[in-house]
Order: sequence, then structure tokens, then C-alpha cells
Amino acid sequence: MRRGVIVIVMVLVALLLGSYVLFTQRVVVELRREAQRTSEMFAEVLAAQDPNVDPASALLELANDIRESGVPMIVTDANGNPTATANLPFDENDPRAREWIPRLDAQNAPIFARGLGTNQVIHFGHTRLVRGLQVIPMAQVGILALLLLAGGYAVQTRARADRERVWAGMARESAHQLGTPISSLSGWIELLGDREGDELGQRAVGHMAGDIERLERVAHRFERIGRPPQQEQVNAAEILERVTNYFGARVPTLAHAVALEVRTSGDLPLKGDPVLIEWALEAVVKNAVDALAGRGGRIVIEGARLPEGDIRIRVTDDGPGVPRELRRRVFEPGFTTKERGWGIGLALAQRIVAEWHRGSLTLVPSERGARFEFIFPA
Repeated sequence: MRRGVIVIVMVLVALLLGSYVLFTQRVVVELRREAQRTSEMFAEVLAAQDPNVDPASALLELANDIRESGVPMIVTDANGNPTATANLPFDENDPRAREWIPRLDAQNAPIFARGLGTNQVIHFGHTRLVRGLQVIPMAQVGILALLLLAGGYAVQTRARADRERVWAGMARESAHQLGTPISSLSGWIELLGDREGDELGQRAVGHMAGDIERLERVAHRFERIGRPPQQEQVNAAEILERVTNYFGARVPTLAHAVALEVRTSGDLPLKGDPVLIEWALEAVVKNAVDALAGRGGRIVIEGARLPEGDIRIRVTDDGPGVPRELRRRVFEPGFTTKERGWGIGLALAQRIVAEWHRGSLTLVPSERGARFEFIFPA
């Protein structure tokens, strides 16, 4: 991505410099021609004053020099009828000549020529050089603006990439540091499990072993941050069952009880990273559990295969829902409505689904509460 931005910036710089050089050279050439034509016209005027030179011939040469100047021109009589044209793709007898008069007058004010008992009006427009001076600088400013935007985007992308590398390094180091105490705790739990006759202790050991396994999975997840995701065949139905069972053993069951229900229609095969998919699903379910804290409610986790082959997972709760004005911000990193929230879970879940599995995670409308929908491509 960064290399692509650099290439774009280099192309824009080359276009900007190239257009500036070419346009400057063109202006120089046109100004030289204009100076030469002006000198030739002045020479024709002097020749017309010489009694030894035919005035008609001098005036004809002067008219030719005017035509070569490139100025679009229409001459009209006192009644506004075209009598002559120059540097236009039609002559004075063409109906388009009268239509072009307002265009030329919009570019320059007409000149009134008096003489020989007739009042003639000269309507003239811009040369190609003038039109270029009007358009080319604007195009260069546009390219410069794009260059500045691309440069700003490149700097922002570089800063974001540096921050992500730091966070990824910290996550992997945290996973490494968790490895030693987890191994030690596993050993102590194994020793406690060897003690017989203590039924309550045995049940506690079972729960502790489950929590240790959970810590190992969390540490394994942190190790995956900043690395390419694995692509393997995954049964999403098994992940839904595992996540439901995990939270079902830890949500309130007495006061303000929270009930979890999983609904699947057979196996739900998809290709992806099972560790990251489970992480994303847990983040959304955890968000639903937090929404029902202190009030209780129901969470339904559904998995189904769509007709086109994609896998759809929905997490629906009957809590207070998300206010309409906040719906667009729920996936923004750092955004949270909780007093002690970090605003990372939903943002991370969407990134796992969208960037690493080419799917989507959205907040979809529901009659009550909130409903998050995962779509994983077939």
C-alpha cells in the first residue's frame, strides 16, 4: 500500500513538472511569434505610406498578418450583419457567424471602426495562448492539490503503520510474557486434580482448567496480531457453540439473568482463521452481554448459509439498542459508551472480518435491541 502511494506521488510530481515546462515553452514560442507578427504588421503600415508601394497590396498583406495572429474575429456592419471573418471554421455567409458574435463579445468588448461612410464593429475572442493561460494554471493547481493530498495521506498512512507495528510488537511480547505463568498454573492445577475425595475442589479445578485454556487461547491470539491470517477450512457452527458455552457459564443466572441461545442449521463451512473468527465473535457477544448488564435479557446467536453460498452469523440482544445518532460510530476505534470501555472490541472485530476475511460486519436494524450481522464469503 505504501509503495503504491509513493508511485502515485511520483507520477503527480512528474505530471506537474512536465506540464509546467511544456506550457512555459509553448508560451515562449507564442510570444516570439506574436512579436514577429506585430513587427510585420508595423512594416506593412509603413509600406502603405510609401507612394511607390501599392496601398491595396500593403493592406492585403496586413489582413493576412491579422489572420495569422490566430485571433477569432467577425466584422459586422451597422445593422449587425457579418461582413468578414477570420480564424473561424466558417465564413461571413454561414448562419453560425451571427450565433458566434455573443460568444466573442463575452470574451472581449467589441471595437467600433468608423470610416468610408460606414460604421463597422469588430468582434474578437481569445487566442489559443490566452485560453491556455486560463486553463493550464488551474490544471496545475489541481495537480498540486492532489499531490498535497497524496503526500498527507502517505504521511498519515506511515504514522498509522508505525503505530500498528508498535501495538503488534507489544501484543506479541505480552503473549510471550503470559506463557510462563500460564504453564506454571497448568502444573499447579494438575497437582490439585490428583487430590481425591474433595468433590468441590474437583469442580473448581475443572473450572480453573477451563480458564487456563481460555488464557492460552487469548495469548495465542495476541501472538497472531501483525501476522498474516491463516486460511483453513473452518466450521463456523462449532465456533458458535464454543462461544455460546463459554459465555453461558459466566453470565448472571439469578438476578438480572442473561440467557444465551445458539441456532444453527447444520455445518457452516468457510475458509478463514478460526482463532481470529472466534475472537471477532466473542467481541460482539461480549458487547451484547455488557448491554444487558443490570437489566437481564436474551442473546440469540444464529448461523445460516445464504442461497449464494455465503455464511451469515447474527448476534441479537433485546437490550436498549444503539441510539440512531451513534450507529455510524460503533465501529470507530476508541468509541465507547461505557465508563470503563476501551472502544476496541467492535473495531477489531470489523477489521478481522473485513480486512482479513473479505467479509462484512454491520449493525443492522432490528425491532428491539441491537443486531450485528457477519457475512463471510463462500
